[in-house]
Amino acid sequence: MRNDTANNWKRSLGVTVGFLVLSIIAATTGDGNVLKACYTSMHMLAKTSVRASTIGTVVTGILLSVLTNWGLFRFRWIIVKELLTILSIGLGVVGMYFWTLKAASLTSTEGLNALQNPTFTVNNFQLWIGIILQIISLAAMLVISIFKPWGPRKQRTKA
Repeated sequence: MRNDTANNWKRSLGVTVGFLVLSIIAATTGDGNVLKACYTSMHMLAKTSVRASTIGTVVTGILLSVLTNWGLFRFRWIIVKELLTILSIGLGVVGMYFWTLKAASLTSTEGLNALQNPTFTVNNFQLWIGIILQIISLAAMLVISIFKPWGPRKQRTKA
C-alpha cells in the first residue's frame, strides 16, 4: 500500500508537470491549432488522470494512516500533508477541470484570437497559478513524507 501512495503522488506530480509543459507550449505558439490542442489535452488530463490519481492518493493515504501506527492526527507532519492534500484536491479536481474547460472552449471558438480575450487572459492566469501551487504542494508532500520534520503531537492529559 505504501508503494501505491508513492506511485499516485508520482502520477499526480507527473500530470501536473505535463500541465506545465503544455502551458508553456500554449504560451509560446503562434498556431491556433496547437493552442487548441494544448488546452484540449490539459482538459482531458483533468477529466481522467488528475481525478484517478487524486482519488487513489486519498484512499491509500487514509488506509495507511488508519491501519498503521501513524494515525490520522498523531503527527504534525501528517496533519500538514492532509491540509496540502485538500489544497491539491481543490486545485486538481475542481480548478484544473474548470480552467482547462474554459480555455479549451475559448480556443475552439476563437483560435488565436482567444489570446486577446480578457476572459481568456484571466482564466489562463488562474490556470498558471493553479499549476504552480499544485507543483509546490505535491513537492512539499513528497519532502514531508521523506523527512517527517515534525514529531508527534503532545497528548492531552486528563485532569
